[in-house]
Amino acid sequence: MTANKNLLRMKFARVIEMYAERNGCSLSEALDFFYRSNVYEEMRDGVSDMHCMSDEYLVDELLEERKSMI
Repeated sequence: MTANKNLLRMKFARVIEMYAERNGCSLSEALDFFYRSNVYEEMRDGVSDMHCMSDEYLVDELLEERKSMI
């Protein structure tokens, strides 16, 4: 399933903002991490309908991905 590009971009923005708040980092740092993440790739490519998941779920996934990198 492919998502509407504009809706997907708005979802990216919400997820990035929420990630920055929960991770305690700047929007710039959150943006950089998000666009390098597996979560972004899966959302962009429509893998497992990741783009259909809630913003909270996606942020949790980003935080888990970040933990695994440390």
